[in-house]
Amino acid sequence: MYLKAPFWSKDSNSESQTESPPSAVTELISSLERQRVYREVTLALRTGLSDARAEFSFLRIRGLRVILKFLRSVAESDTTINLFCHSQSIPDLQVVPVLFKHSLRDIEDQSVTSLDHIFTVEPMEITSPSTDSEVALALRVLEGCCLLHRESNDLAHQHKAIPVLMNILSIRGVLGQGACLDALIAIMLDSSANQADFEACNGIEDVAILIRDKQVDENLRLKCGEFLLLLIGHVNGRERPPMATIHEDIRRFLGEKSASLIWAASQFGSTLDPEQRLTALHIQARRVLESIDLY
Repeated sequence: MYLKAPFWSKDSNSESQTESPPSAVTELISSLERQRVYREVTLALRTGLSDARAEFSFLRIRGLRVILKFLRSVAESDTTINLFCHSQSIPDLQVVPVLFKHSLRDIEDQSVTSLDHIFTVEPMEITSPSTDSEVALALRVLEGCCLLHRESNDLAHQHKAIPVLMNILSIRGVLGQGACLDALIAIMLDSSANQADFEACNGIEDVAILIRDKQVDENLRLKCGEFLLLLIGHVNGRERPPMATIHEDIRRFLGEKSASLIWAASQFGSTLDPEQRLTALHIQARRVLESIDLY
């Protein structure tokens, strides 16, 4: 996604300043440009996914960084977003299954439970466990995929994303937990199946435990506050939300006053630009945290 502009586009720009090119030439240039961008999309995905499937964590991290950088560049253009969405219909280029198979596996699945392979002729394939950095990167990639490509939410649901992420939230470090909260919002957005799974996993209770614990890193507690605000105001803001008991759960775990503040504060930012909405989200999360500490 970072190749220089093709030589034919420069020629066409210089010619267009003097006279309009024939329509056939314009169509040819557009076709060449689309083919070039599509090759870039597939090349970036194949390169990143190849490393993301590796046995060693440092190689998987390298692949995840390539994919994350690729997703950020894709988001800048509707054309590349459409090409990325099209690529996710091709099994070999799908990102989400690779994440859950290699980087977001349960720790129990990554441990060696038997040494019988030592006494046999056949070698055993051992994959290095995922580090916190790898898990955090994988969650950022998952978040990007779900925001750009709605069907990735369905793929995540097929791989039991909510139980996997709730497990990460309970056992990983601050780096992974913060990325996990962001990824949870992304995979639950417009996905009733994932929202129902979150409710079944008692997700609100787990988040409430983190935000109430004053021994937890303050930035993570603020991230929990932002999560609750987004969950109430945007993810669950439908006429018939799957998480019917979410307000009652927040009231039960955080108290009536904090729950009322979260509901009121979650209605922020409908007329603000993205940067102002982000600032408002930080401010409201701070107020939520202060109310919890006060009561």
